[in-house]
Amino acid sequence: MRMLEGFLLLALTVLSGCGSNDSSTTLSIATVNNGDMIAMKKLAPEFERQHPDIRLKWVVLEENVLRQRVTTDVATGAGQFDVVTIGNYEAPIWAKQKWLRPITGLPAEYEAGDLLEPVRNAVTYQGQIFALPFYAESAMTYYRTDLFAKAGLQMPAHPTYAQIAELAHRLTDRPNQVCGICLRGKPGWGENIASITSIVHAFGGRWFDMQWHAALNTPQWHRAITYYSELLKTDGPPGATSNGFNENLALFASGHCAMWIDSTVAATLLYSSVHSNVAGKISYAPMPTDQDAAAPTWLWSWNLAVPASSKHVEAAMEFATWATSRTYIGLVAKTQGWLAVPPGTRQSTYDSAEYRNAAPFAEFVHNAINTAIPRDSGTATRPYNSAEFVAIPAFQGLGTQVGQIVAATLTGQSSVDTALKEAQTAAEHAILQPGNAQ
Repeated sequence: MRMLEGFLLLALTVLSGCGSNDSSTTLSIATVNNGDMIAMKKLAPEFERQHPDIRLKWVVLEENVLRQRVTTDVATGAGQFDVVTIGNYEAPIWAKQKWLRPITGLPAEYEAGDLLEPVRNAVTYQGQIFALPFYAESAMTYYRTDLFAKAGLQMPAHPTYAQIAELAHRLTDRPNQVCGICLRGKPGWGENIASITSIVHAFGGRWFDMQWHAALNTPQWHRAITYYSELLKTDGPPGATSNGFNENLALFASGHCAMWIDSTVAATLLYSSVHSNVAGKISYAPMPTDQDAAAPTWLWSWNLAVPASSKHVEAAMEFATWATSRTYIGLVAKTQGWLAVPPGTRQSTYDSAEYRNAAPFAEFVHNAINTAIPRDSGTATRPYNSAEFVAIPAFQGLGTQVGQIVAATLTGQSSVDTALKEAQTAAEHAILQPGNAQ
């Protein structure tokens, strides 16, 4: 009898332990392979320490691949991801389609009112926030002060695209592997099309007129694409069609670009001697304009959202809240320094004397984000309320298709005339899809 009791006791002990290692929740997080997100992954063990019942599984992807994977997952309700990194393009569109969980019940210590108004508004749909901003950006013109000084050149306080082209030509030094300009050439609606759209808007062009008629095969687009293509072919890096944000960041940081027009978030890395070979040798100016035209704007944010298909909504909300909080910013400042904190989202970051001292570009970025008026940037009136993209569902496919078409002008596979005829046709077809013309 005692032996039987012993076996029963042993069996009960084993059974009581069954599944004990499975009591924790595992969150699958999809994010982009940008520096700030990689830093988030490195600091995530602190979240797991504070939440011992939650484990994090990371899927870190190149930007174009991330968008494809996440879009497929949330659109089909597959539930592969619990937290997704999305832009202010997707947030309101996906909220309308009921693909995202609304962000509710934020704790008082999160201080949602601390979020910069343009950034908060960009992820809001019908008065409800659907994604929490991780970092936000405008755009600026980076340039090498040492190369400018060596060539006896000076960056204008408010450069025009014509001036940028002239400077690039004088700064290109092929024997020393220095190109005069870097711009995004990798096809993608969030890659080369972001840069191209800002140039088009500056040159007085637009994707659609006020009646939502496609407007790509126009003199403004022709001048903008000719400028972009010729500038990159003449003074850009070899293989420009392979270069998106991260590739150009690496080129500039390693000393191979004299100028680069791109996201303000890159300043965090370029000004850091840990990540950049040119730290201490760079400065910045606003995005270029076209002669006396209205200045183009740029407003983008990477945000953490919870898909409607997530199986672990409460835990997912807990992580998204933690990673976008003032507490997280403080953790980055403590472990990596104030220069490394995710920029562009919170007023408290720009109120911090420590951040302003570490980041000489802080005031410029703060002002650029706060004054971003996407619909009114440039000279032509537009029906879409966005600066470097078009906020309609079809743009994810259309933008990438046009990005591929324009990239062919860089490789000599297509002329500008042919490219714009193809792009016009693509836009005409895309706008006929339901739910696009507003």
